[in-house]
Amino acid sequence: MKEYRTCTCNDISLDYVGKKVRIAGFVQTIRDFGGLVFLDIRDMYGITQVVTSSDEKDVDFASHIPLESCVSVYGEVRKRDEETINPKLKTGLVEIRIEDITILNKRTKNLPFEINTNQEIREDLRLQYRFLDLRNDRLKNNLILRAKVIQFLRTQMIEQGFLEVQTPILTSSSPEGARDYLVPSRLHPGKFYALPQAPQQFKQLLMVSGIDKYFQIAPCFRDEDARADRAPGEFYQLDMEMSYSTQEDVFAAIEPVVYNTFKKFSNKKIAKYPFPRIPYKESMLKYGTDKPDLRNPLFIIDLSDFFKKCTFKPFIDRTVRAIRVKGHLSKGFHEKMLDYAISIGMAGLRIFRSTRGFKF
Repeated sequence: MKEYRTCTCNDISLDYVGKKVRIAGFVQTIRDFGGLVFLDIRDMYGITQVVTSSDEKDVDFASHIPLESCVSVYGEVRKRDEETINPKLKTGLVEIRIEDITILNKRTKNLPFEINTNQEIREDLRLQYRFLDLRNDRLKNNLILRAKVIQFLRTQMIEQGFLEVQTPILTSSSPEGARDYLVPSRLHPGKFYALPQAPQQFKQLLMVSGIDKYFQIAPCFRDEDARADRAPGEFYQLDMEMSYSTQEDVFAAIEPVVYNTFKKFSNKKIAKYPFPRIPYKESMLKYGTDKPDLRNPLFIIDLSDFFKKCTFKPFIDRTVRAIRVKGHLSKGFHEKMLDYAISIGMAGLRIFRSTRGFKF
């Protein structure tokens, strides 16, 4: 049986000129110039241009291959003419002159949507044709990034002496923060397994048994609504546990992992570890939450001393805190904030504008 490919679509370079190769992938574009037909063949790694001979049969066959069909192409690598060089492609200096092209899987229906397009596509349609949706470069690159991040996390944890352990998925229900997903038992009618919301019990079992440094890229299942940072139903987390360790030991182990991962895979500005640490009380008083976003310039200030001289009864001998907002805000904004305050159980809000010469 002949092989499907000898190299990927991203491998072809000037070093291959004059050599015979075979590639396989999807037909991304077809350009018919009458006497010649150019095709872009795409696989997971890149794109290579192939071109037919001037033979009428070859031209007719290649020009009628449906886009996104899967093909295998055999031919000789040659350098492109100067006017056809594509600097945007890694393989843009070369092309393959087709000697044999085989359709491995022919597209028989019209495409429900364009594969690599910037147009918005209905989510239900994308999910219905997920195998086509995942051919999109953006989604493919997301999968590649995810794989690289997980591999990087795993490497860093192993270098610190952590042992990777895969904990059970089918287990008994335990008190957690969300509802369990349940799986009926075939052998025990009326009884159910629960999918783990986190490997909490199992990793503590490992600590008791003497496995003192554990980690896992752990699947977690929680029957709850979607959040901004979490997919509904299931997500994966870097899970770890340590024996004979203090809080500082845990920080020292995990902070470099977080820093190095974001440094490698993100272009955002990242604080060098050790990360800033804010006492719980200070965080609640200054930001009103135990997980503040430090990029937010708004914080709570205490105006109790200022209002000690106030004659307005609601502020007499009371603790008064406020959020300072610079600039002019519309009446509509104030009304929305008042409605929100009432919705969370507050009696109301008071709005003050500082006079000239006074600063909160």
